[in-house]
Amino acid sequence: MSKIIVIGAGQAGFSLVEGLRKQGHTGAITLIGAEPAPPYQRPPLSKAYLLGDMAVERLYLRPENFYADHDIELLTDTRVTAINRQDKSIDLSNAGSMAYDKLALTTGALPNRLPASIGGDLAGVYGVRTLADTDAMAPEFSKDARVLIIGGGYIGLEAAAVAAKLGLKVTLVEMSDRILQRVAAKQTSDYFRELHGSHGVDIREGVGLTKLNGDTRVTSASLSDGSVLEVDFVIVGVGIQPDISLAKTAGLTIENGIKTNYRCQTSDPDIFAAGDCASFPHQGKQMRMESVGNAIDQAHAAAAAMLGIDIDYQPKPWFWSDQFDTKLQIAGLNTGYDKIVTRGAGREISFWYYQANKLLAVDAMNDPRSYMVGKRLIEAGKSPDPAMIADVNADLKPLLKA
Repeated sequence: MSKIIVIGAGQAGFSLVEGLRKQGHTGAITLIGAEPAPPYQRPPLSKAYLLGDMAVERLYLRPENFYADHDIELLTDTRVTAINRQDKSIDLSNAGSMAYDKLALTTGALPNRLPASIGGDLAGVYGVRTLADTDAMAPEFSKDARVLIIGGGYIGLEAAAVAAKLGLKVTLVEMSDRILQRVAAKQTSDYFRELHGSHGVDIREGVGLTKLNGDTRVTSASLSDGSVLEVDFVIVGVGIQPDISLAKTAGLTIENGIKTNYRCQTSDPDIFAAGDCASFPHQGKQMRMESVGNAIDQAHAAAAAMLGIDIDYQPKPWFWSDQFDTKLQIAGLNTGYDKIVTRGAGREISFWYYQANKLLAVDAMNDPRSYMVGKRLIEAGKSPDPAMIADVNADLKPLLKA
């Protein structure tokens, strides 16, 4: 049987090797990760784990004995330095090399960092991407500490919620006109702005960072509105970029990440890609999705393709975010929406995205029923009458049978 190597031991890498075994591959499998920990969940890093509500072992996607039990060679704390496509081998950071028959890239994404020229390399400045990031910043979370969070996306807002719950003084700045502007409608932004404000988070929109100040450690931040904030530490949540360095050096085609076809295959027929690093064809362009759901589903599709099972990958987008007492669940993709239909009010509410009369996506806050119905309708290609959605007395379940 063929030897399969998977580079990148995050959610996608784990899901791919698990999928290979479940779908019948009996040959050798090696999973290589740059971090010292076995594959783990990332979403709790900015929520339950940072709050101290989750032990590190509970982050692990499977107990460490899972890999030996399933005859999967797991190499942690190991970097791949080169892919040699001509002789189908990879070079490792320990100067060793390994041959493969088929290779998968699940290298994930890298967080955008602040440049050193504006203080990005000062002590007390943290990202939220890895277990090491969270472990490094955890001691900073003491009551009344002053934290500045840069970026009003979901990562920044989740970190702000944790900090506020732990009694810190939280300021969040977002250089766009509103928080969540890139990913959500104004109604969702308004909801979370009000939620954070009710918990004492100072959100400043349309305000960017000019510079972080300090000799060796950050002590203050100069903002684009001319104000200066004294801070004890800073969290940077300004997006991520696909980790394409290995693929690019190896000569694979890059287009919004590592370009793949419907079968998760790169421009090299023996190399596949999945997760945050990979783009796939969708509605005439190469699309990339940064979500746990996509990492799992695309990795399972890649595993099938590597075993010669001819199934096209069809994304079924879903996302979630936990902030304070609110659980946000998102189904679908809202790109191109021109109308928002609101269902419910107060803390239990959902926003339905339409393009003309076509349902595209749903943002559901503390409203799991609307999320479940919306997700199934979108996956089935069904678009209910917007007037029915807006009527809170209307039963949505019959829509699933229509």
